[in-house]
Amino acid sequence: MLIFNTWHWWLHKGSKQPWDYIQEGNNIQKDMDRLVAFNKGLTTWGKWVDSCVDPTTTKVFFQGISPTHYNGQEWSESKSTCVGQTQPINGSTYPGGSPPAVGIVKEVLSSMSTQVTLLDITTLSQMRKDGHPSIYGLDGQKGSDCSHWCLAGVPDTWNEILYAILVRGRNARN
Repeated sequence: MLIFNTWHWWLHKGSKQPWDYIQEGNNIQKDMDRLVAFNKGLTTWGKWVDSCVDPTTTKVFFQGISPTHYNGQEWSESKSTCVGQTQPINGSTYPGGSPPAVGIVKEVLSSMSTQVTLLDITTLSQMRKDGHPSIYGLDGQKGSDCSHWCLAGVPDTWNEILYAILVRGRNARN
């Protein structure tokens, strides 16, 4: 079994950006649009999976995009971030829509010859604007930290979904 995910480091800009240059083939350039770079990187990953993974012996999973909650207007609140949020969003759809990276993931997975199970955690995670530990920062630091999630909570749910898929697959073979 192989489980992949990405996106976290693709969205950072400015001083939090982990790299300055991107290489495609022999071409090196200083940065590029992050969605374009993500698409190219994920397409390269998909080609690698298709050429190097034997789907008869290996099941491949891709964990979807984990969103941020930096803009309260996305869920119709005047608060600018998730700081201090104590309740999930009501309903079953995220008012702000899907992040553009979700479309890229689905496009790349659909173009692959290897079957990849998408653990689509995006909407579930978007609904949990209250699930971040940002108000409990180290050394009393407070701020918006949508990269990390409290346990028990959202990541446990992601793991429960993976477990249910694995058990369902095992029971289907028996």
